[in-house]
Amino acid sequence: MKKQLSEFLQIGFGVLLASIGLKVFLLPNGFLDGGVTGIAILLSELFEWNISIILVLVSIPFLIMSWSTLSRRITIKSILAIISLAVMVHFENFVPVTNDKLLIAIFGGLFLGAGIGLAIKNGAVLDGSEILGIFINKQFGISIGKVVLCFNLILFSITALFLSYETAMYSTLTFLVTAKIIDLTIEGFEDYVGLMIVSNKSNAIEQGLVDVIKTGTTRYKGAKGYGKRGLREEGDIIHTVVNRIDIRRTYGLIATIDENAFIIEFDVNNIKGGILKEYLNKENIKTLLPAWK
Repeated sequence: MKKQLSEFLQIGFGVLLASIGLKVFLLPNGFLDGGVTGIAILLSELFEWNISIILVLVSIPFLIMSWSTLSRRITIKSILAIISLAVMVHFENFVPVTNDKLLIAIFGGLFLGAGIGLAIKNGAVLDGSEILGIFINKQFGISIGKVVLCFNLILFSITALFLSYETAMYSTLTFLVTAKIIDLTIEGFEDYVGLMIVSNKSNAIEQGLVDVIKTGTTRYKGAKGYGKRGLREEGDIIHTVVNRIDIRRTYGLIATIDENAFIIEFDVNNIKGGILKEYLNKENIKTLLPAWK
């Protein structure tokens, strides 16, 4: 019960942030965002219809998709969130704070992205383009990212045709800011990277990672491989995850032990469990210094 209450409170705060982004920045200046919100704003600009009513009506087909594609729990929470957003947009009377188009695009995207991201993180959807992406992916196997990208390319092309090229360009900037802030809100600000390390001195490297970098490791047995030093028989492969803050120290540590180590770096989207440091406490601030050069 406490968890559900927390989710609804956070969704409510997300709705508030999204409504501020719309009423304070985007709507007074005719700027669009991507997705369903962008369609609602475009229709409102073209035909002078009530944005709150359009937002709900345009969302209905996507919510129907959600009912068959996602869980009913997510769909119900999304319905409540979208209706709440429409009500907030209708009754809010915030005064626009700037006429600078660049600031409008950036801060409108920032508030809208934070609101949408907070809603998604707690199991609700404020924009249906992601639902469309999931639906098409299940039906035809096309990636969600490509569907959302094509959806917004069509939307901004229509914007350029019926409104103006300038509005379309600023709206594209708003969409990019929104997308980035959604990612940051969902995934957090700490950025982790994975490393796969192949070295003849794997024991020493693993010990250094644990003792100096304070991160966990996993070792795999490599059967055979071929590189610049020719054929390599059995050897250990180290797999570890570090915060991007520590990546320079990690490479320095590995180079000190084995400058010929083979390293593959890759992005990590989510981390749970394992040995991970906390960076924002006094005891660990000193570990951020580049001890290995």
